[in-house]
This record gives sequence, C-alpha cells and structure tokens, in this order.
Amino acid sequence: MLTVYGATVVTFMMVFYALESRSPWFTLAFAVSCWGSASYGFLAGTWPFGIVETVWGVIALRKWHVLYRASQR
Repeated sequence: MLTVYGATVVTFMMVFYALESRSPWFTLAFAVSCWGSASYGFLAGTWPFGIVETVWGVIALRKWHVLYRASQR
C-alpha cells in the first residue's frame, strides 16, 4: 500500500509541475503533492527524501503566493 501511495503522489507531483504555467492553482497543487511525497518519504524511512520534498513544497507555496498576489492586481 505504501508503494502505491508513493507512486500516486509522485505522479501527481509530476503532472502538476508540468501544468504550473497554466494557472497558479497548479503551483499550489504541486506544493501539496510535494508534501504528500514528503509524507511518503518519512513513512518509508527515507527521511532525506522527506526533508527535500518538504522544502520543495515550501518553495512551491512561496511561488504560488507570489503568482496569486500578482494575478489579483
């Protein structure tokens, strides 16, 4: 089950990354999927992977915030 979860969140992460240029909401979805991927890493015992994906999620959230604020102007 853990492998299926990991494969699913990594697939979502790739899809949302590919769609980021279409809408800031895909950037937010990418951030959430990064955190899902991070949770997989921690559950699987690969904490370096979990830490890196957590950081990527924070970076993507910051990017979404900048894009969202720019679109509101």
